[in-house]
Amino acid sequence: MAAALYLEHYLDSIESLPCELQRNFQLMRDLDQRTEDKKAEIDGLAAEYMGSVRNMLPEQRVEHLKKIQSAYSKCKEYSDDKVQLAMQTYEMVDKHIRRLDADLARFEADLKDKLEGSDLENAGSRSLKKGRSQKDKRGSRGRGRRASEEDTPKKKKLKGGSEFADTILSVHPSDVLDMPVDPNEPTYCLCHQVSYGEMIGCDNPDCPIEWFHFACVDLTTKPKGKWFCPRCVQEKKKKK
Repeated sequence: MAAALYLEHYLDSIESLPCELQRNFQLMRDLDQRTEDKKAEIDGLAAEYMGSVRNMLPEQRVEHLKKIQSAYSKCKEYSDDKVQLAMQTYEMVDKHIRRLDADLARFEADLKDKLEGSDLENAGSRSLKKGRSQKDKRGSRGRGRRASEEDTPKKKKLKGGSEFADTILSVHPSDVLDMPVDPNEPTYCLCHQVSYGEMIGCDNPDCPIEWFHFACVDLTTKPKGKWFCPRCVQEKKKKK
């Protein structure tokens, strides 16, 4: 139920993403075409200038060079617009990826809480059945034997359920997020992976890595005060 709810919310959030990406890509293609047209115009102006520069008056040369410079400025403007648009597109997709990472971490935490609650409930049910079994044994040996026989497979079933819970809880967030990523996306931490889940920053301003995943540095909650990564701690010890 929770998984379906998470999935429904995420699909709703990315419903308009394909249209937005298509619009941005179309704008980038238009800017590419404008840039190519402007480059062709620059080539024509340059060829015209080189062919008739000797017959031009100084004022004509200055005016012609200004036209070439203006065309170059316009070409650079189109290129800058395309770069900005590409960055906006990347950030748009990255925002949805970060939300998916957060939803996966939240769903995993909810699943862990439910499994722990289920283990406690099973333990209470097992102790209650054990007490009833002992009462039945006092009343009748035959009934006690039947109760013991019936109790055995149930215990095995509970044991199997506990092993299944341990298997699910042993799944690491990095295993869930082990998927192909954009090679241009920056990596962090000692594992050299992209950002996901909860992260903590090293308080050493000269730290070459800066950000770390909680799981990679054995953290479950954010520590109070300043925090230094294992690498910076070792460097400080060497300096002493």
